[in-house]
Amino acid sequence: MFTGLWDAKVDRAPILALTGQVATQVVGTGNFQEVDLVNAFNAVAEFNHRVEHKSKHSELMSLAIKTAIIKRDVSHLTFPDEVQELTVDNNERAQDPIDRITAMTISPPLESIAKAVKMLNNASRPTIIVGHGARFHMDAIIDFAEKLNCPVMTTFKAKGQISDNHPLGCGVLGRSGTPIASWFMNESDLLLVIGASFSNHSGISPKKPTIQIDFDPMALSKFHKVEAAVWGEISVTMKLLREQVTIYENKIDRTNEINQRRAIWHKEKAKRLLEDRHKGVSSIAVFDALSALTPENAVVCVDVGNNAYSLGRYFESKQQTFLMSGYLGSIGFAFPAAMGAWAAVGQQRPIIAVAGDGGFCQYLAELTTAVKYKMPIKTIILNNSELGKISKEQRAGEFDVWATDLVNPNFAEYANGCGALGIQVTSADQLNTALQTIFAHDGPALVEVITDVGLI
Repeated sequence: MFTGLWDAKVDRAPILALTGQVATQVVGTGNFQEVDLVNAFNAVAEFNHRVEHKSKHSELMSLAIKTAIIKRDVSHLTFPDEVQELTVDNNERAQDPIDRITAMTISPPLESIAKAVKMLNNASRPTIIVGHGARFHMDAIIDFAEKLNCPVMTTFKAKGQISDNHPLGCGVLGRSGTPIASWFMNESDLLLVIGASFSNHSGISPKKPTIQIDFDPMALSKFHKVEAAVWGEISVTMKLLREQVTIYENKIDRTNEINQRRAIWHKEKAKRLLEDRHKGVSSIAVFDALSALTPENAVVCVDVGNNAYSLGRYFESKQQTFLMSGYLGSIGFAFPAAMGAWAAVGQQRPIIAVAGDGGFCQYLAELTTAVKYKMPIKTIILNNSELGKISKEQRAGEFDVWATDLVNPNFAEYANGCGALGIQVTSADQLNTALQTIFAHDGPALVEVITDVGLI
């Protein structure tokens, strides 16, 4: 749980963690399985308490949930054995959020919105960059972009928030990104950055005039000063910009150029698709096939490593939702995240986990959990028998590659042994049939692709 809570904390995902504890009367005696859980969770939890016999139980839970939601952080409560068996008092009724959590629709200060409007009026080649924080406001953002006829790109964590097929969509920016996104950022005269950080992975240039919009004031100008830092709820702020920006005749319509750049990129991808060193299937081929066959309403859970970089660059998103470990970058994220996604949406949407062999091995046994609960998770494993990202970093530092090779099971046979469906793919021409088979399978299924670590 501890790693998962840190993942949630750094990605600003509200979470409530409940743990058990030995009976209060034996705390401090070195009792069997006694751990000081309040101290253990202090570093990660914003709200962190042990529930006592005489605690105000309803109020304590309300504050835990309120803290998690408002601060987008971790709340943790631990329950000693004897508290778990208490009868509820009549005055300890469960509470609801009415008048306990206020509306979040905060308008930005007048002076900051005025500055942003002036910059947008004067710009002829603006570019919009959206982060994960903008995920619930994309309709308003895309509507504004269509008014400006300007490029829209995303950070990797925001992949899929605008379809790669949209006339203004430029894909992912940064290390996991496309040359389309890099080109249009570099050619812009103004960046409108919405709900995104400026971490190294995001690739957002600090050298361009920038308007940054965020609901979190701490995120504004976090890494460097921006020209217009706008603190406000994103949908409210976008409505104000839409109403107050008045000069459009100076804007250069980038639609045709985006289409041209997309054609160049597709040609380059087709060329890379033909590369074959006869050491396994290229990840380019894997994501080319996945782009064509993944259901448009799927939730795609992405692991950490070269598989993630390749997905960000080569997967052509439509209406899919992507889940990933953003700032902690914890390897092994994909399959547990897929289980969580299934718990959230059930049979309403297909769930897909994309992992490397190193990542999947972190939670290998959870495949039996998926079988037990009949979770129809479809897992794609890129197996190169190596921690490829670590090898790449070692080479980049001009070191010898050391201790990154892996000894793996046959993942397809393992899946079959667990009661799931497992298929192994050793050549690119097997990909489509294997993927079609697992997507049609009623239950958990896995495709293991023997991949070339050098073709990512």
